[in-house]
Amino acid sequence: MRVLVTGGAGFIGSHVAARLNRRHSVAVIDDLSGGYRRNVPEGVRFYRFDLTDRAAVDKVFMVERPELVVHCAAYAAEGLSHWMRAYCYTQNLVGWANLANAAVDHGTKKIVACSSMAVYGAQELPFTEDMVPQPEDPYGAAKAAMEADLRALSAVHGIDTGIIRPHNVYGPRQNLADPYRNVVAIFMRQALAGDPITGFGDGTQVRAFSYIDDVAEAIVRLCEMDDIGIVNVGGEVPYRIIDLAEAVLDATGSNSEIVHLPPRHEVDVAYCDHGRLRSLLGSWDPTPLDVGLKNMAEWARSIEIGPLRSYTYETTRNLFAPWARR
Repeated sequence: MRVLVTGGAGFIGSHVAARLNRRHSVAVIDDLSGGYRRNVPEGVRFYRFDLTDRAAVDKVFMVERPELVVHCAAYAAEGLSHWMRAYCYTQNLVGWANLANAAVDHGTKKIVACSSMAVYGAQELPFTEDMVPQPEDPYGAAKAAMEADLRALSAVHGIDTGIIRPHNVYGPRQNLADPYRNVVAIFMRQALAGDPITGFGDGTQVRAFSYIDDVAEAIVRLCEMDDIGIVNVGGEVPYRIIDLAEAVLDATGSNSEIVHLPPRHEVDVAYCDHGRLRSLLGSWDPTPLDVGLKNMAEWARSIEIGPLRSYTYETTRNLFAPWARR
């Protein structure tokens, strides 16, 4: 089968592409804004294009004629999206629209798209797939809109679609140079550099953290099933953010201090139910956090992180104070 993975030089996409390439003919598309050329698996065809470039996306589809598209590309800085709405919606919705149009025009049979736990907002715990999305930030709103359009795409054009809702994924190949997204990556970069680990508020916010090998393998297995619908994929043990910081210090052997920044607007407690995932896969036994963090720390020591990514805010009104000093 011919497969196209978007965001294939990024974190989740590169792991998914590597696994799919064992059994299928795989190409990836990525603009390298948040990923790295080194992440593209050997033997996978690579196209460096931005999904917001409609002509470029159409060109890739003309050459590859993918039967399956696995859509992993996104800009996922959930907190930053309040001050970067245009960028958030351009990357996450305009890019999606170009991809969807090309899939229709070139006969793609199936699309499996990575959404996010961010679509749930703050609801009764744990989050289940039958809940009506109530996102509390532009990033979650963009993902909820993409999900709605996927359903329309399937109804009108007959493309088989599936929605994966991963959450708080971490592990090797994660971008460590973005100060606005991925709390595990931020904490690990700070710990390895000997810098203070900076958390928002008192650290009692709660999340469950998802190791990349578990998530990527689940996505690949779900891609090979029909009519999967919506599926939560991720870790199950809830941790306070302060406890995550301590776990990162333990995994890295760092003596960094933990510093509490002012609280920011975010959902306090968020984690998912995985009953549907278990029913589809037969079992689900996520990697323990301490094991995953040690693996990630070993990888992180082996790479050059490079300079931190910077952005020009679209608006600065009510900007989170620590970001205003960047």
